[in-house]
Amino acid sequence: MKTVICGKGGSGKSTITALLAKKMAARGKSVLVIDTDESNLGLHRQLGLEAPDDFMAYIGGKKAFVQQMMEKMPKGEPITLFEDSWSIADVPDQYLSKKDGIGLIAIGKIHEFGEGCACPMGALSKNLIDRIGANDADHIFIDTEAGIEHFGRGIEQGCDQILAVVEPSYESLLLCSQIEKMGRNIEKPVSFILNKVEGDNRETLSRSLDPSHIVGCIPRNAGVASVGLNGSEMDLDLQEIDEIADYIETASGGI
Repeated sequence: MKTVICGKGGSGKSTITALLAKKMAARGKSVLVIDTDESNLGLHRQLGLEAPDDFMAYIGGKKAFVQQMMEKMPKGEPITLFEDSWSIADVPDQYLSKKDGIGLIAIGKIHEFGEGCACPMGALSKNLIDRIGANDADHIFIDTEAGIEHFGRGIEQGCDQILAVVEPSYESLLLCSQIEKMGRNIEKPVSFILNKVEGDNRETLSRSLDPSHIVGCIPRNAGVASVGLNGSEMDLDLQEIDEIADYIETASGGI
């Protein structure tokens, strides 16, 4: 099961990714997290892992990959980075951080001023997600960058389902409406996780979305906020995450 987790910036994508990954690992599942957000520097800490080296270096670095893209794109040739037999087991330890049933690959980060756009990271992410097979992990979670540019890059084509995180804001609702439309266009199921909910927010959000597609509702949580502020491991046991994990396991049974 390959699950893309997306949504508006600040909606809680990375936090929910970490909580779900740790919940699945606690259930005895092997979990792989793919960090495709070039701006998020702290996902490894939420998972309780060391930061792996950028996976972009595994294929020769950003400049070499850009050159390959420039050579192939004018000819209409596909950018293929991995052979059919490629597996996570082939990745050197420096690019794969592991502990307690969870592995983490970080596609790449923006490190220097003027180093260029994140398009190579998007192309690498798509290649990696398309290539990973069922034998690589029981559950694969893909933490995306804020917004919907990753849909334009085609990252979701290789996933099994899309979880859109919705926070209580009009902008978040608009974005998730667009995510649902694009998911439908590529025949990928889209479900919603309501996050940071308090007061009447749940009712308001539920009226704006298809209630049958809402698979979780997480209240605003001071403990989660405190752990996030301290950059600590998301070692929290939330009933709402249990319920979302149940949904994912049920959905994976049909794949």
